[in-house]
Amino acid sequence: MPGLVGSLLGLGNPLLDVIADVDQAYLDKYELKLGNQILAEEKHQPMFKELSSQSKTQYVPGGATQNSIRVAQWMLQVPGASSYFGCVGSDNFGNIMKQTAQDGGVNVQYLVDENTPSGTCATCINSGDRSLVANLASANNYKVDHLKKPEQWKVVEQAQVIYSAGFFITVSPESIALTAKHCAEHNKIYCMNISAPFLCQVPPFKKSLLDTMPFIDFLFGNETEAQAFAESEGWSERSIPAIALKISQFPKHSGVRPRVVVITQGSDPTVVSQCGQVRQYPVIPLAKEKLVDTNGAGDAFVGGFLSQLVAGKDIPECVRAGAYAAHIVIQQSGCTFPAVPEGFSWS
Repeated sequence: MPGLVGSLLGLGNPLLDVIADVDQAYLDKYELKLGNQILAEEKHQPMFKELSSQSKTQYVPGGATQNSIRVAQWMLQVPGASSYFGCVGSDNFGNIMKQTAQDGGVNVQYLVDENTPSGTCATCINSGDRSLVANLASANNYKVDHLKKPEQWKVVEQAQVIYSAGFFITVSPESIALTAKHCAEHNKIYCMNISAPFLCQVPPFKKSLLDTMPFIDFLFGNETEAQAFAESEGWSERSIPAIALKISQFPKHSGVRPRVVVITQGSDPTVVSQCGQVRQYPVIPLAKEKLVDTNGAGDAFVGGFLSQLVAGKDIPECVRAGAYAAHIVIQQSGCTFPAVPEGFSWS
């Protein structure tokens, strides 16, 4: 599949996941909720040192978009099929992330901040579920000027599908606007993820999401994020299919392709709305004793989905690949996976 080289591009916040098991008392201490993801405040800063001091703490390259791109690259098994932009520090954490992504075949195009450490994400695991607290650090310093440089812009021009998790709204909405409009002008596919309830609840972030919506061809999210979006719009709808349908009907800049809204629901069926219709797709069942943690499950689903989207597959096949990738990742610690996607057949 040589034609896939450079076909997928992600822009996001690269973070090194600091993964540790915690008890309910620890979650209560920092007012954390399982299944949630937030930006670190001053009160959360001690967490990173505390978790790092634990003997069984793991360090895994993360950040929502980077996770999805690495998974898509893993599924495709075509060196250089995907590229990734983000900002890291000039430190060991940044080197770990770059080396891991490159070893997996990703064309890494980091902006390196010499003065700010690489971002980290406290990943608190409790009974297989997780609560994420992101300390963006250098990841917060990505600038659109880096994207506009000839070397980087060539990567944008080569890409056929561009993806950003909603978290990137807090860092570089200018980069989101530039790439989204580029896709619309050149009949490419632009994808985004709602990513977290707070992005719907904080007015400046919500405005950026709505400003981007006309250019979004594929919008991803989970059930909690979809409901938060509906509430922020003042909708009475509470069912996920109804919300997905309504979001899919937002005005679109280009009529070349209809918007597709994809909402995952954990172990419940994935909801997909397109062209005024809603379909639901079952996930792959997993015995409880095989579940390690759900950290990265949503990112993995998106990565699997995107891997088949760039390969020109239809929606059911994209969902099948997403379900497969999530099924594999939740049996690992963090967003990690075996060397090759064994057991997945390409139709």
